[in-house]
Amino acid sequence: MKRQRLNNDEVTKEVNDFVKLLEEEIDKFNSFFVEKEEDYIIHLKVLKERVAEMRKSNIEVNRLGRDIVDLHGEMVLLENYSALNYTGVVKILKKYDKLSGELLRLPFIQKVLAEPFFETEVLNKLVKECDTLLSLLYQTEPLKVAGAGGGGSGGERPVKVPQELAEIKNMENMYLRLTYSALRVLQEMRSRSSTVSMFSLPPMKTNALDNVWKNAPVVIQEAK
Repeated sequence: MKRQRLNNDEVTKEVNDFVKLLEEEIDKFNSFFVEKEEDYIIHLKVLKERVAEMRKSNIEVNRLGRDIVDLHGEMVLLENYSALNYTGVVKILKKYDKLSGELLRLPFIQKVLAEPFFETEVLNKLVKECDTLLSLLYQTEPLKVAGAGGGGSGGERPVKVPQELAEIKNMENMYLRLTYSALRVLQEMRSRSSTVSMFSLPPMKTNALDNVWKNAPVVIQEAK
């Protein structure tokens, strides 16, 4: 479906060329965003199936952990991409209006708000599902195995967390820090300030950053 274009009947050719150029750039934003979002939907579906069918193999957990963490990091970066592009468009329009004396910003931004690259509801849902999947993979309840000479009740001992799994958790913590940094950037961009206007990004919920850490599963490697 073609985007509704601005009414250019009374604008100069220079303004018309500017609007056309900006819309072409937004088309590029949309194409990239939609393509990545579709890839993430497919990738997350495959990961869910792998977790559901996963054998209790340390190697498989190791591989799955890396894949889920990688996907989570990519999706957070795409959210950042959306916010940065929106902010860039607003700044470009503000500068152009100031230099040209035109009033393009308000009608143009009203259309941008409905562009695919700005609609992040699906992406936000995917990020939450990825968080849930990661928590499911790293459930902290220890596995038990029968003790070596088990008589009567059969002695049990907890299985040690393997070195590979501990390394995955360390890598996950690194990605969580990167995610936290990206969310801090988004929070600052969306925070209320003296320059807040109708074109500002809406403020993030105050618990968005806390949830990054609160929902992070923890696995402690058993000391040798």
